[in-house]
Amino acid sequence: MAVAEPVTSGTPVTPASPPGRRSLLRTPAIVLPGGLLALITAACFVAPVVLPLPPPIGGSVLSSYLPAFSPGHLLGTDPNGNDIFSRVLHGGRSSLIVAVSVNLLGLLVGGTLGAVSGFLGGIVDTLIMRVLDVLIAFPSLVLTLAVAQSLGPSRTNTILALAFFSVPAFARIARAATLRLREQPFMAAAELCGTPGHRTLLRHVAPNIAPQLITFGMLGMGIVMVIEGALSFLGLGIPPPAPSWGNMIAQGQQSLSATPMLVVWPCLVLFVTVLTFNLLGETLRARWSGR
Repeated sequence: MAVAEPVTSGTPVTPASPPGRRSLLRTPAIVLPGGLLALITAACFVAPVVLPLPPPIGGSVLSSYLPAFSPGHLLGTDPNGNDIFSRVLHGGRSSLIVAVSVNLLGLLVGGTLGAVSGFLGGIVDTLIMRVLDVLIAFPSLVLTLAVAQSLGPSRTNTILALAFFSVPAFARIARAATLRLREQPFMAAAELCGTPGHRTLLRHVAPNIAPQLITFGMLGMGIVMVIEGALSFLGLGIPPPAPSWGNMIAQGQQSLSATPMLVVWPCLVLFVTVLTFNLLGETLRARWSGR
Protein backbone atom coordinates (compact mmCIF):
# COMPACT_ATOMS: atom_id res chain seq x y z
CA MET A 1 0.00 0.00 0.00
CA ALA A 2 1.55 3.30 -1.05
CA VAL A 3 2.02 5.78 1.79
CA ALA A 4 2.51 9.51 1.46
CA GLU A 5 5.43 11.15 3.26
CA PRO A 6 4.40 12.90 6.49
CA VAL A 7 4.40 16.69 6.42
CA THR A 8 6.72 18.61 8.71
CA SER A 9 4.13 21.10 9.88
CA GLY A 10 0.42 21.18 10.44
CA THR A 11 -1.84 18.15 10.56
CA PRO A 12 -0.47 14.98 8.93
CA VAL A 13 -2.20 13.79 5.83
CA THR A 14 -3.71 10.42 5.14
CA PRO A 15 -1.65 8.14 2.85
CA ALA A 16 -2.30 8.33 -0.86
CA SER A 17 -4.81 6.11 -2.54
CA PRO A 18 -3.59 2.68 -3.66
CA PRO A 19 -2.18 2.61 -7.19
CA GLY A 20 -4.71 2.29 -9.96
CA ARG A 21 -7.82 2.97 -7.88
CA ARG A 22 -8.95 5.73 -10.24
CA SER A 23 -8.70 3.39 -13.22
CA LEU A 24 -10.78 0.58 -11.70
CA LEU A 25 -13.81 1.48 -13.80
CA ARG A 26 -11.71 1.07 -16.95
CA THR A 27 -10.55 -2.43 -16.00
CA PRO A 28 -12.41 -5.23 -17.86
CA ALA A 29 -11.97 -7.56 -14.87
CA ILE A 30 -13.99 -5.05 -12.84
CA VAL A 31 -16.44 -3.85 -15.50
CA LEU A 32 -17.62 -7.25 -16.72
CA PRO A 33 -18.51 -8.93 -13.39
CA GLY A 34 -19.56 -5.57 -11.97
CA GLY A 35 -21.94 -4.99 -14.87
CA LEU A 36 -23.34 -8.50 -14.54
CA LEU A 37 -23.83 -8.00 -10.80
CA ALA A 38 -25.57 -4.67 -11.43
CA LEU A 39 -27.84 -6.40 -13.95
CA ILE A 40 -28.72 -9.16 -11.46
CA THR A 41 -29.38 -6.60 -8.72
CA ALA A 42 -31.57 -4.47 -10.99
CA ALA A 43 -33.48 -7.56 -12.11
CA CYS A 44 -34.17 -8.60 -8.51
CA PHE A 45 -35.09 -5.19 -7.12
CA VAL A 46 -36.42 -3.20 -10.07
CA ALA A 47 -37.94 -5.71 -12.48
CA PRO A 48 -40.68 -6.94 -10.08
CA VAL A 49 -41.74 -3.32 -9.63
CA VAL A 50 -41.79 -2.14 -13.26
CA LEU A 51 -42.76 -5.37 -15.03
CA PRO A 52 -46.27 -6.89 -14.86
CA LEU A 53 -45.09 -10.10 -13.21
CA PRO A 54 -47.37 -12.46 -11.29
CA PRO A 55 -46.93 -12.42 -7.50
CA PRO A 56 -44.33 -14.91 -6.17
CA ILE A 57 -46.87 -16.57 -3.88
CA GLY A 58 -50.60 -17.23 -3.96
CA GLY A 59 -50.73 -19.12 -7.25
CA SER A 60 -53.43 -21.62 -8.17
CA VAL A 61 -52.79 -25.36 -8.22
CA LEU A 62 -54.82 -25.39 -11.42
CA SER A 63 -51.82 -23.67 -13.05
CA SER A 64 -49.17 -25.94 -11.56
CA TYR A 65 -46.29 -27.39 -13.57
CA LEU A 66 -46.80 -25.15 -16.59
CA PRO A 67 -43.82 -25.40 -18.98
CA ALA A 68 -41.48 -22.53 -19.78
CA PHE A 69 -42.74 -19.84 -22.16
CA SER A 70 -46.34 -20.50 -21.20
CA PRO A 71 -48.54 -17.40 -21.61
CA GLY A 72 -47.78 -15.10 -18.69
CA HIS A 73 -45.16 -17.45 -17.23
CA LEU A 74 -41.72 -17.07 -18.81
CA LEU A 75 -40.10 -19.95 -16.87
CA GLY A 76 -43.30 -21.85 -16.13
CA THR A 77 -44.84 -22.53 -12.71
CA ASP A 78 -44.02 -24.65 -9.68
CA PRO A 79 -46.21 -27.35 -8.02
CA ASN A 80 -48.22 -24.64 -6.24
CA GLY A 81 -48.90 -22.70 -9.43
CA ASN A 82 -46.51 -19.87 -8.53
CA ASP A 83 -44.59 -18.17 -11.32
CA ILE A 84 -40.98 -19.42 -11.27
CA PHE A 85 -39.50 -16.29 -12.87
CA SER A 86 -41.16 -14.07 -10.28
CA ARG A 87 -39.98 -16.33 -7.45
CA VAL A 88 -36.40 -16.35 -8.77
CA LEU A 89 -36.32 -12.54 -8.79
CA HIS A 90 -37.89 -12.17 -5.34
CA GLY A 91 -35.69 -14.96 -4.02
CA GLY A 92 -32.63 -13.13 -5.31
CA ARG A 93 -33.80 -10.02 -3.51
CA SER A 94 -33.94 -11.94 -0.23
CA SER A 95 -30.54 -13.56 -0.77
CA LEU A 96 -28.86 -10.26 -1.66
CA ILE A 97 -30.40 -8.47 1.32
CA VAL A 98 -29.11 -11.19 3.64
CA ALA A 99 -25.62 -11.16 2.11
CA VAL A 100 -25.27 -7.37 2.16
CA SER A 101 -26.67 -7.06 5.70
CA VAL A 102 -24.42 -9.78 7.11
CA ASN A 103 -21.25 -8.36 5.58
CA LEU A 104 -22.18 -4.79 6.47
CA LEU A 105 -22.73 -5.73 10.11
CA GLY A 106 -19.54 -7.77 10.14
CA LEU A 107 -17.56 -4.92 8.58
CA LEU A 108 -18.90 -2.25 10.93
CA VAL A 109 -18.70 -4.24 14.17
CA GLY A 110 -15.70 -6.41 13.40
CA GLY A 111 -13.80 -3.65 11.61
CA THR A 112 -14.31 -1.29 14.54
CA LEU A 113 -13.25 -3.87 17.11
CA GLY A 114 -10.18 -4.84 15.09
CA ALA A 115 -9.09 -1.27 14.44
CA VAL A 116 -9.51 -0.28 18.10
CA SER A 117 -7.70 -3.42 19.22
CA GLY A 118 -4.74 -2.88 16.91
CA PHE A 119 -4.56 0.86 17.57
CA LEU A 120 -4.72 0.78 21.37
CA GLY A 121 -2.88 -2.50 21.98
CA GLY A 122 -2.16 -3.63 25.52
CA ILE A 123 -4.94 -5.03 27.68
CA VAL A 124 -7.65 -3.81 25.30
CA ASP A 125 -6.09 -5.73 22.42
CA THR A 126 -5.69 -8.85 24.54
CA LEU A 127 -9.25 -8.76 25.86
CA ILE A 128 -10.90 -8.19 22.47
CA MET A 129 -8.85 -10.78 20.62
CA ARG A 130 -9.26 -13.48 23.27
CA VAL A 131 -13.04 -13.10 23.11
CA LEU A 132 -12.92 -13.33 19.32
CA ASP A 133 -10.60 -16.34 19.54
CA VAL A 134 -13.26 -18.13 21.56
CA LEU A 135 -15.81 -17.49 18.81
CA ILE A 136 -13.41 -18.66 16.11
CA ALA A 137 -12.67 -21.86 18.04
CA PHE A 138 -16.25 -23.08 17.59
CA PRO A 139 -17.23 -24.77 14.30
CA SER A 140 -18.97 -21.77 12.77
CA LEU A 141 -21.32 -23.64 10.42
CA VAL A 142 -22.48 -26.06 13.09
CA LEU A 143 -22.96 -23.26 15.59
CA THR A 144 -24.78 -21.17 12.97
CA LEU A 145 -27.20 -24.05 12.47
CA ALA A 146 -27.74 -24.24 16.22
CA VAL A 147 -28.31 -20.49 16.52
CA ALA A 148 -30.68 -20.46 13.55
CA GLN A 149 -32.58 -23.38 15.02
CA SER A 150 -32.92 -21.71 18.43
CA LEU A 151 -33.95 -18.32 16.99
CA GLY A 152 -36.36 -19.80 14.46
CA PRO A 153 -36.48 -19.46 10.67
CA SER A 154 -36.81 -15.88 9.42
CA ARG A 155 -34.79 -13.42 7.38
CA THR A 156 -33.85 -11.31 10.41
CA ASN A 157 -32.72 -14.31 12.45
CA THR A 158 -30.70 -15.60 9.51
CA ILE A 159 -28.92 -12.24 9.24
CA LEU A 160 -28.18 -12.15 12.97
CA ALA A 161 -26.92 -15.73 13.07
CA LEU A 162 -24.57 -15.26 10.11
CA ALA A 163 -23.39 -11.77 11.13
CA PHE A 164 -22.46 -13.02 14.60
CA PHE A 165 -19.83 -15.31 13.12
CA SER A 166 -18.60 -12.87 10.47
CA VAL A 167 -17.42 -10.37 13.09
CA PRO A 168 -14.23 -12.25 14.17
CA ALA A 169 -12.96 -12.56 10.58
CA PHE A 170 -13.42 -8.84 9.86
CA ALA A 171 -11.88 -7.97 13.23
CA ARG A 172 -8.73 -10.00 12.58
CA ILE A 173 -8.22 -8.42 9.16
CA ALA A 174 -8.78 -4.92 10.55
CA ARG A 175 -6.39 -5.55 13.46
CA ALA A 176 -3.62 -6.89 11.22
CA ALA A 177 -3.95 -3.93 8.85
CA THR A 178 -3.97 -1.46 11.75
CA LEU A 179 -0.84 -3.00 13.28
CA ARG A 180 0.97 -2.49 9.97
CA LEU A 181 -0.23 1.12 9.81
CA ARG A 182 1.11 1.85 13.29
CA GLU A 183 4.65 1.45 11.92
CA GLN A 184 4.14 4.11 9.24
CA PRO A 185 5.68 7.60 9.65
CA PHE A 186 2.39 9.44 9.19
CA MET A 187 0.98 7.69 12.28
CA ALA A 188 3.94 8.89 14.34
CA ALA A 189 3.44 12.38 12.91
CA ALA A 190 -0.22 12.31 13.93
CA GLU A 191 0.74 11.35 17.48
CA LEU A 192 3.41 14.06 17.68
CA CYS A 193 0.88 16.65 16.50
CA GLY A 194 -1.39 15.70 19.38
CA THR A 195 -4.18 14.31 17.19
CA PRO A 196 -6.82 12.62 19.40
CA GLY A 197 -7.03 8.86 19.12
CA HIS A 198 -10.57 8.78 17.77
CA ARG A 199 -9.68 11.32 15.08
CA THR A 200 -6.63 9.31 14.05
CA LEU A 201 -8.82 6.21 13.76
CA LEU A 202 -11.39 7.98 11.62
CA ARG A 203 -9.10 10.06 9.40
CA HIS A 204 -6.02 7.89 9.02
CA VAL A 205 -6.72 4.29 10.05
CA ALA A 206 -10.23 3.75 8.66
CA PRO A 207 -9.53 4.98 5.08
CA ASN A 208 -6.41 2.81 4.83
CA ILE A 209 -7.90 -0.44 6.12
CA ALA A 210 -11.17 0.04 4.22
CA PRO A 211 -9.90 -1.48 0.92
CA GLN A 212 -8.91 -4.72 2.65
CA LEU A 213 -12.21 -4.94 4.52
CA ILE A 214 -14.23 -4.18 1.39
CA THR A 215 -12.32 -6.82 -0.57
CA PHE A 216 -12.89 -9.41 2.13
CA GLY A 217 -16.55 -8.41 2.32
CA MET A 218 -16.91 -8.83 -1.45
CA LEU A 219 -15.51 -12.35 -1.22
CA GLY A 220 -17.67 -12.98 1.83
CA MET A 221 -20.84 -12.05 -0.06
CA GLY A 222 -20.66 -15.24 -2.08
CA ILE A 223 -19.93 -17.35 1.01
CA VAL A 224 -22.88 -15.85 2.89
CA MET A 225 -25.21 -16.44 -0.04
CA VAL A 226 -24.19 -20.09 -0.20
CA ILE A 227 -24.63 -20.55 3.58
CA GLU A 228 -27.99 -18.75 3.50
CA GLY A 229 -29.04 -21.04 0.69
CA ALA A 230 -27.97 -24.05 2.74
CA LEU A 231 -29.91 -22.82 5.78
CA SER A 232 -33.01 -22.20 3.69
CA PHE A 233 -32.56 -25.60 2.05
CA LEU A 234 -32.59 -27.17 5.54
CA GLY A 235 -35.62 -25.14 6.58
CA LEU A 236 -33.65 -22.89 8.98
CA GLY A 237 -33.37 -19.81 6.80
CA ILE A 238 -36.11 -17.87 5.06
CA PRO A 239 -39.27 -19.95 5.55
CA PRO A 240 -41.68 -20.75 2.70
CA PRO A 241 -43.82 -19.56 1.07
CA ALA A 242 -41.55 -16.49 0.93
CA PRO A 243 -39.08 -17.31 -1.86
CA SER A 244 -35.34 -17.61 -1.53
CA TRP A 245 -32.98 -19.47 -3.79
CA GLY A 246 -32.27 -21.99 -1.05
CA ASN A 247 -35.85 -22.95 -0.26
CA MET A 248 -36.69 -22.99 -3.99
CA ILE A 249 -34.01 -25.64 -4.44
CA ALA A 250 -35.38 -27.54 -1.44
CA GLN A 251 -38.91 -27.47 -2.81
CA GLY A 252 -37.77 -28.40 -6.31
CA GLN A 253 -35.92 -31.52 -5.20
CA GLN A 254 -39.25 -33.17 -4.39
CA SER A 255 -40.03 -33.32 -8.10
CA LEU A 256 -36.50 -33.24 -9.43
CA SER A 257 -36.87 -36.22 -11.79
CA ALA A 258 -40.07 -34.91 -13.39
CA THR A 259 -39.31 -31.16 -13.50
CA PRO A 260 -35.57 -30.57 -13.03
CA MET A 261 -35.83 -26.92 -14.09
CA LEU A 262 -37.40 -26.11 -10.72
CA VAL A 263 -33.94 -26.70 -9.27
CA VAL A 264 -31.83 -25.63 -12.24
CA TRP A 265 -33.01 -22.00 -12.36
CA PRO A 266 -32.30 -21.04 -8.72
CA CYS A 267 -29.03 -23.03 -8.79
CA LEU A 268 -27.95 -21.24 -11.96
CA VAL A 269 -28.61 -17.71 -10.73
CA LEU A 270 -27.02 -18.52 -7.35
CA PHE A 271 -23.92 -19.86 -9.11
CA VAL A 272 -23.62 -16.82 -11.40
CA THR A 273 -24.14 -14.33 -8.56
CA VAL A 274 -21.58 -15.99 -6.28
CA LEU A 275 -19.12 -16.19 -9.17
CA THR A 276 -19.42 -12.45 -9.92
CA PHE A 277 -18.81 -11.57 -6.27
CA ASN A 278 -15.74 -13.83 -6.18
CA LEU A 279 -14.34 -12.38 -9.41
CA LEU A 280 -14.83 -8.83 -8.16
CA GLY A 281 -13.26 -9.64 -4.80
CA GLU A 282 -10.21 -11.32 -6.33
CA THR A 283 -9.70 -8.46 -8.79
CA LEU A 284 -9.96 -5.81 -6.09
CA ARG A 285 -7.60 -7.76 -3.86
CA ALA A 286 -5.01 -7.99 -6.63
CA ARG A 287 -5.30 -4.30 -7.57
CA TRP A 288 -5.25 -2.94 -4.02
CA SER A 289 -2.34 -5.17 -3.02
CA GLY A 290 -0.34 -3.56 -5.81
CA ARG A 291 0.13 -6.68 -7.94
